[in-house]
Amino acid sequence: MIYTQAVLTVDLKALVENYNFLKQQASHSIPAAVVKNNAYGLGIENVVPSLVNEGCNHFFVALANEGEKVRKFAKKAHIYVLQGVGEDSIEIFRKEKLTPVIATPKMWQFWKQNKVEGIRPVLNVETGLNRLGFRLKDIQNLSEEDKKEFSYILSHLSCADEPYHFMNWHQIEAFDNISKFFPKTPRTLSASDGLFLGEKFQKDMVRLGAAMYGLNTAPDRQNRMKNVVYLKAPVLQIEDVAKGEYIGYGASYKVAKNMKIAIVSVGYADGLPRSLAGRGRVFFAGQEIRMVGRLSMDNIMCDVTDIKNLNEGDFVDVLSSQYTADDMGQDAGTIGYEILNGILKSGRVSMDFVK
Repeated sequence: MIYTQAVLTVDLKALVENYNFLKQQASHSIPAAVVKNNAYGLGIENVVPSLVNEGCNHFFVALANEGEKVRKFAKKAHIYVLQGVGEDSIEIFRKEKLTPVIATPKMWQFWKQNKVEGIRPVLNVETGLNRLGFRLKDIQNLSEEDKKEFSYILSHLSCADEPYHFMNWHQIEAFDNISKFFPKTPRTLSASDGLFLGEKFQKDMVRLGAAMYGLNTAPDRQNRMKNVVYLKAPVLQIEDVAKGEYIGYGASYKVAKNMKIAIVSVGYADGLPRSLAGRGRVFFAGQEIRMVGRLSMDNIMCDVTDIKNLNEGDFVDVLSSQYTADDMGQDAGTIGYEILNGILKSGRVSMDFVK
């Protein structure tokens, strides 16, 4: 049989199991699901209903239009918008009853002039990442009445993927000191990686993101998450290539001995990083297959000289439990999240969901 399109399978059952496992690790905190970037590319319409069925009632998105999509599937949930609120989004906040994460004094003034009834915003405070957030001087300029307006104080750890990094302790000390300005306000500091640093870092709410999607948030620790995303691609052609010939664009790979290659229907247009050239791998029936030559837009070439029982029309595993997005990220010199983001955003792969 002949196939031409890569197939991506999303195991929503595994995602839900990851959510429940993470929730157990922070049993004293409210679990919030991070579903920004269209639920890490898996689709808000697929992920959010699965989590709502598990009792999840708190969701974080990046932008208001993402919150609008989440509201369709989470009618009663608290939906927090990390990039905050502005002229371009205030009407969505009003319509969908979204909660802004206020990051700057100017944004706070805008919100005070355009409040949405029944919504208490979250205050983002800077503790060492030097990204969005109120600095100490900004907090000191808030009135006592202003300080009572916030539903949560939020910050974000810069090095939680390294459990013994000094910045973790620097930031939690800074966060605890800032929290003294808001003695009765709940707090949220940690995303998936920070959760594993222990109860001290978990505070009142944890934001479950990358780990929920099966990614390993701390490379020096064994991944305890179930794999969620699988990608397989069909072999279009198998051919012999003689010693001394070249493979791929730029003639960058010279064949050192007679070789059999498989041309597989997946490439950088499907989200595979071009940096996988010479380092990437796929698998067939548990057998490792090395990529050779540069990746093309639509194809990769693989050395199958010693691979048994592989035929044209068979599928090879590009992402699997054996070779995860984290593994591919390591081979490509990047991170698993960028791998998922690229593949899921390509729109070229056929998608299948396991519930």
